[in-house]
Amino acid sequence: METKPIRFGALDVFRGMTIVFMIIVNSPGNWSFVYGPLLHAEWHGFTPTDLVFPSFLFAIGTAMSFSMRKWAGQPRSEVAKQILKRTGLLFLFGYLMYWYPFFRLDLAWNFSAFPIGETRIFGVLQRIALAYGVAAALLHFMGKKWTYALVLLSLPVYWFLLVSYGIEGLDPLSLEGNAVRALDLKLIGANHMYMGEGIAFDPEGLLTTLPSIANIVAGYAAGLFVQGERDEKNTRIDLMLLGASLCLVALVWNLAFPINKKLWTSSYALLTIGLDLVILGLLMWFFPKDKKLPGWGRFFQTPGKNPLAIYLLSELALITLYTLPAGTSSAWEWTYTNGFSWMGAKLGSFAMAAVFSLSCWVFGYWMDRRKWYWRV
Repeated sequence: METKPIRFGALDVFRGMTIVFMIIVNSPGNWSFVYGPLLHAEWHGFTPTDLVFPSFLFAIGTAMSFSMRKWAGQPRSEVAKQILKRTGLLFLFGYLMYWYPFFRLDLAWNFSAFPIGETRIFGVLQRIALAYGVAAALLHFMGKKWTYALVLLSLPVYWFLLVSYGIEGLDPLSLEGNAVRALDLKLIGANHMYMGEGIAFDPEGLLTTLPSIANIVAGYAAGLFVQGERDEKNTRIDLMLLGASLCLVALVWNLAFPINKKLWTSSYALLTIGLDLVILGLLMWFFPKDKKLPGWGRFFQTPGKNPLAIYLLSELALITLYTLPAGTSSAWEWTYTNGFSWMGAKLGSFAMAAVFSLSCWVFGYWMDRRKWYWRV
């Protein structure tokens, strides 16, 4: 008799909550009017928004704890090919997303070139691609114990790299002088880097990939732990205790190596892993495994089945609406001014983000109804 597979509703809801919050913080109606908790910390420090991206990586790790099972027994060359293919496609999608729509358009509908020499190389999907590729390769080819040991070692190594190297004469933990920026400037040049900080600095730069791998591997380990044979009550208690302990270690480490999302410091990686473990433990209390989810749980489960596809859609839609002219502003700004600003500057900005997020949820629901899933 075939056994029905167990559903882990808490993991589905965790992924769904992460992508919904991610879209909301990425799409305020007006960036000049945003509630404080929905903004990233300016440099050192932490806000709720700083938990979103690492939670996305953690969620990818939990999904890998299920998906990597099918590689058992496959030739090593075939597994390597699959990892390289997925890593390459994710990186390519991220790169093309920042180049999209491949031209520039001003408010008078004048088109101009968007040369490849000015495109951003690294970014969110690129970070996911590289961290996923390294984590998947380590876990499959070196095994769990070696991977866990290497990831733990990478955190103090990254601390050493960041405080020991950088731009000469500048604070190695500053925006201007950090080693992340120094490496990217040498490898790809300022024209291919993010300029949102006022200078060429990419928060998803190559070097910050190293500590972010820990978030994916931690998600993988948590996914395996949840699927174990232990009593569910003890499982969630252990998750929360471990999470709280990691948060404490991170806060102590913060005294010497500040928590910083844009540098993805080791203390930041530990703090976000700890918080995600606590959140996952709490969700397991609300949603016991193999139990029917309540209405609000099913709401978040829907985007949790297709987080990468929904994220890509949201970014392409945002870029399109910011590119298209509408009167004296972009279509996105026109929509905020004429459809949401009457609620008040910040409330209207938040409401527009919530409506946009709900629109992306509808797309996820449509994909789910047709059983279309884009999995890492």
